[in-house]
Amino acid sequence: MEGEKRAHILAIPYPSQGHINPMLQFCKRLVSKGLKTTLAITTFISNSMKPVSDAVAIDTISDGCDAAGFLQAQSVHDYLNRFQVAGSKTLSDLIEKYKNSDSPVDCVVYDSFMPWALDVAKSHGLFAACFFTQACAVNYVYYCAHHGKLELPVTSPPVRIPGLPPLELRDMPSFIYVHGSYPAYFELVLHQFLNVDKADCVFVNTFYKLEAQVVDTMSKMSPVITIGPTIPSLYLDNGVKNDSEYGINLYHMDQSKSIDWLKTKPEASVIYVAFGSMASVDQKQMEELAWGFKNTNTYFLWVVRDSELQKLPENFLDDVGPTDKALIVNWSPQLKVLSSKAVGCFFTHGGWNSTIEALSLGVPMVVMPQWTDQTMNAKLIEDVWKVGKRVRVGEDGVVSRGEIEGCVREVLGEGGKGKEMKENAMKWSHLAKEAVSEGGTSDKVIDEFVSTLTSLSHV
Repeated sequence: MEGEKRAHILAIPYPSQGHINPMLQFCKRLVSKGLKTTLAITTFISNSMKPVSDAVAIDTISDGCDAAGFLQAQSVHDYLNRFQVAGSKTLSDLIEKYKNSDSPVDCVVYDSFMPWALDVAKSHGLFAACFFTQACAVNYVYYCAHHGKLELPVTSPPVRIPGLPPLELRDMPSFIYVHGSYPAYFELVLHQFLNVDKADCVFVNTFYKLEAQVVDTMSKMSPVITIGPTIPSLYLDNGVKNDSEYGINLYHMDQSKSIDWLKTKPEASVIYVAFGSMASVDQKQMEELAWGFKNTNTYFLWVVRDSELQKLPENFLDDVGPTDKALIVNWSPQLKVLSSKAVGCFFTHGGWNSTIEALSLGVPMVVMPQWTDQTMNAKLIEDVWKVGKRVRVGEDGVVSRGEIEGCVREVLGEGGKGKEMKENAMKWSHLAKEAVSEGGTSDKVIDEFVSTLTSLSHV
């Protein structure tokens, strides 16, 4: 309908790559359904990354740390305070700016880590939707902790939460597993539920069949809508034009090196190793990883950031480089790598974006979780979705080379559990694609949301 006013969504992600990417992908899908979207990132991220998107408009708000972002703050607590103060004011100013344009904002979609954005949206009388980036099971545990349904610290595991398997302490998010760790972040994840009941709808970055039981359990108390997976459409239903990558990367990427190397390798023969944009491991662990991968005697593609290279064992690069058994790069195009037929196993920290990418592309995993939601994702990967193996940590806090080698061999194995994991991975991949395809669970609720906003914008 040429010339008809399109409803305008203003989307506000938390300023880290793992939160920006899913929100941007959701925006692209909304644009494909006929809405106008604007992604408001922080001034610092805008200046340092200079992101561009064909489909989604980019604008800025301030986190109070325009010069250097998070590094400018004295602590996590200081950063979050600055962000709330400066973010509330500049978000309000942005809404006012659009109010006086030919495309006023009809709805704010905000990251659940920023409950203050809901207050701002409502002060302007706008429709507001909360966006949870992490798995529904993780959100539900935080919900229970916030509302006192889960007593902390946990003293007598296993914890039994309706909709979830019995959880040992090590299966809980790290802020609960290690009680008192990272108090500012723990407050952040619990405060997601401060005012969420005032939001007009609550989106979760998962798909219904992946977490049906916990989605239903949580929805009895706090209704949630599954809209994922939020990975580029090329790898799912291909229903969004020109959507082959996220479009925002905080790191420089040389794409060809990894892909050219993978093209020369047999099917399902490569271990792909990557620990996300924030994870860091100590030197002893790095050495065990290196020898564990080498001892598998299979191919491995390992993403090691430049700052971590010096932690590799002496002469390791000289040792494996010439053999063509290994390729070590400082970054790689993860979706392209995971979609390569050569990759048979993803050795990961178990962050949610990496997990949902592997599930969507049918790649079994070995998980070495570090902190936050990763410990719980590892439990789901191993015992609920049965698509991987979680490494066991030794008494010295280090995962041994023998453990690493054994887990990889099991996942890559032709028979028994390896075969079962591969079959399950393919099943979840099929269901992920189904969810966002026409008439799928995510597609239907997104259509309903679009319809609601379109009628609102015409009032």
